[in-house]
Formats: sequence, C-alpha cells, structure tokens
Amino acid sequence: MQEEPLPETSARILGVLESLNVDTIVHRHAPVFTVAEAQALRGEIPGGHTKNLFLKDRKGRLFLVTALENAQIDLKSLHTQIGGSGRLSFGSAELLQEILGVQPGAVSPLGLVNDAEKRCKLVLDKALVNFEILNFHPLDNRLTVSVSPSGLDKLLAHTGHEPQFVEF
Repeated sequence: MQEEPLPETSARILGVLESLNVDTIVHRHAPVFTVAEAQALRGEIPGGHTKNLFLKDRKGRLFLVTALENAQIDLKSLHTQIGGSGRLSFGSAELLQEILGVQPGAVSPLGLVNDAEKRCKLVLDKALVNFEILNFHPLDNRLTVSVSPSGLDKLLAHTGHEPQFVEF
C-alpha cells in the first residue's frame, strides 16, 4: 500500500526544519482535535506532548501558549503572567488561519513560520525543557512531528520569535 504524500503545508514546515538541520520523526495518525483524542491515538510516541492555545487580549495582541498537555492554565489570570491587557479569549478560526496558517486542532509553534509580521507572541511552558523530545502537529492534526528542544529553538530563531517562558 502506497503512503499518501504529506499535505503541502506540513511538507513545507518539515522542509524548513530539514534546511535548519533539525532532526525530525513524523508520525501519521487519525485526525485529533483534543488532548484526550491525542492521548488515545498516539500509542508509544515518546517525549513531551503539548497543548496549544491561540489567544488574544483586550487590545487585540495575540499569544500562542504552548504547554505540556497536563498543565493547568488559568485563563482568568494568565494575562498577568504574560503581559496581556485584560483577560484573554480564544482567537477566531479565521484569525488563526490568517496568522499561523492552520485550522483549530492543528495549532503548534511550528505555525510561527507563517507569522512573518511577528504578530503572535510565543509563551512556552518552562517544563518543556525537561524533555529530550517534544511533539507538535506540523500544521496538520493527522500528523505529529517529534523534535528536540534545541530543534525548536533553531526554528524559533529562524522565525524571529523569542519565547517567553512561564511556569504553569
């Protein structure tokens, strides 16, 4: 049986990672939209698994919060930790597509390659540095890509997004 080619956006992201000499492992699976679905389908993919929240504040500033999947995030007070103006709300699917080039369910810091204007601030869970491997959707929720934290750092340096680290 022939394997389907990668979606164009995922192939492009993986190409960027390859050009930066970032080692990756790509895992194919059924589409997942929630952490619970991902946990049920991922099998034995090692490393830190994440949840990603695309948020905006009262002034329209955008934040991508990437945390370990089991992190407890208090959306009522998060704005005080990350420098947001007023309580945060979820960005719309249209804004998510415009800024990160993804649909809900496929959000990850890999989408920052599409944020050339750097409109979105990245907030990372400090606990992510405790893993040798981190797992993200490469702009498609039918795929998971495994990278090292240093590989993620290379990508972020390439995109010009300096992460803010927060302890959840």
